[in-house]
Amino acid sequence: MSGGFADHFSAGASAYAEFRPRYPEALFGWLASICPRHELAWDAGTGSGQAAVGLARHFHEVIATDASASQLAHAEPHPRVLYREAIAGRSHIPAGSVDLVTVAQALHWFDRPIFWAEVKESLTPYGVVAAWCYGLLRIAPEVDRILDHYGNELLGPWWPPERRLVDDGYRTIDFPFRELDVPVFAIEAAWTLADLMGYLGTWSAGRRYRAQTGEDPLALVHHSLTAVWGDPGAQRVVRWPLSFRVGRRPARWRRK
Repeated sequence: MSGGFADHFSAGASAYAEFRPRYPEALFGWLASICPRHELAWDAGTGSGQAAVGLARHFHEVIATDASASQLAHAEPHPRVLYREAIAGRSHIPAGSVDLVTVAQALHWFDRPIFWAEVKESLTPYGVVAAWCYGLLRIAPEVDRILDHYGNELLGPWWPPERRLVDDGYRTIDFPFRELDVPVFAIEAAWTLADLMGYLGTWSAGRRYRAQTGEDPLALVHHSLTAVWGDPGAQRVVRWPLSFRVGRRPARWRRK
């Protein structure tokens, strides 16, 4: 799909599919538990389908949309997931058909007024919309100090401005729905040093740094990370706290 969106991820689509973390199964179970029906879910900005596949274990069908054909080409196949190339807000989802809309680590890229209008049109009465994000991962103090330097100082000038919404945990975005309380959820994984380096290589700011300077920013922290990691093949627990905005569509929208 040409134009219409800021494409930060197509160039690294294969690495994104391989190294981006998986969301906790408990999250999808909880989302299903608060939905009135389990016929159709829509995962907007699906990327390579991490959230869509999780939803498919709880919904009869999942429509997973993304503006990047490269991302969708690397998406994980699933018999109940229909991947579709579409810009958020112009996804042509049938009106009143969707029981749950999710946006995982992508809402900050959207034209939100247009997207919210489509969400309102597509949701069933009492349907649910859930958006979440995660910032810097946490491993151990000695590793986290290096990761903070890498993400905030070294790559700081290279992040697009939308990244600030992630840093704020989406608390500052407009959210025109009746908001629901959310349990505490976090992503957890057991990674080797190679897994960590692969994940850091998916960051859009790092790719922008390389393109503009000709230097690989990961090379500047690899030695420090190796020194504090110990055995490169040893696995460490990696954790990403998740931030949420979750709301419910009323039976009827109030006329203004």
